[in-house]
Amino acid sequence: MNNKTKEELQALIDKATAGDKKALETLVASVQDMVFNLSLRMLGTFADAEDAAQDILLKMITHLSSFRGDSSFTTWVFRIGVNHLKNYKKHMFAHCPLSFEYYGDDIENGKIQDVPDLTQNVEKDILAEELKMSCTNVLLQCLDEESRCIFILGTMFKLDSRIAGEILEMTPEAYRQRLSRIRKKMAEFLGQYCGEYGTGRCKCKDRVNYAIQNHRINPLQLDYITATEIPIQTMIDVKKAMEEIDDLSQDFSFCKPYQSPDHTKQMIQKFLDSTQFSVVQQS
Repeated sequence: MNNKTKEELQALIDKATAGDKKALETLVASVQDMVFNLSLRMLGTFADAEDAAQDILLKMITHLSSFRGDSSFTTWVFRIGVNHLKNYKKHMFAHCPLSFEYYGDDIENGKIQDVPDLTQNVEKDILAEELKMSCTNVLLQCLDEESRCIFILGTMFKLDSRIAGEILEMTPEAYRQRLSRIRKKMAEFLGQYCGEYGTGRCKCKDRVNYAIQNHRINPLQLDYITATEIPIQTMIDVKKAMEEIDDLSQDFSFCKPYQSPDHTKQMIQKFLDSTQFSVVQQS
């Protein structure tokens, strides 16, 4: 959508709300990866992210006629997604909340040496990479919902403070201050405990079997390893300059974006092919 003018975008939206399925498919395709990655970082697992992303995309479709162009289309979709995810209670960690204290204690005191080989003939290096991506993503669940939103918008999507503040309904100054504090907190934890992104003693390869035993990764379902990574700039229009709040960017290289799983794309396509499609014209 980056190369479309405001007028071209509005024309596309008008066509979609008038019943042009191709126009609607174009709009959905332009934001579905963004929505999935926002959901993945907010909720912590691929399965929960798929479910939530489907909900958000359907909500976008059914409310499309309410878009007035007061903000960019991506900002409007971000707001729908953030509001949905901040109140989303169906994901695993809503019932099993985490904390930095719990995570740190598990790293220090987990009995990793007592666990037998559970790799099921999958290479340990592959499982270690899966654990690294999963662990650092789940670590975000140690933040409260709003702090998680702030971190994700600023660190993964690199939205400037004006746009992020608009989405989160706070001033740009308040957003920048909160983002800086949250990023420092995350970086301090990684620096203290993580041997992959800091100087801690925790090494993913040493904890593979422990992670399998505790259902943190599954050798037969490697979500991160099998996902297709995409460049962040292909997903969203971040308007203008990327703001550097601090110098911690290298500490959060785990925030990689991925293509939406085929399940999500197929579900949305099924919806667009169904008689329910008329709802976009009636909203």
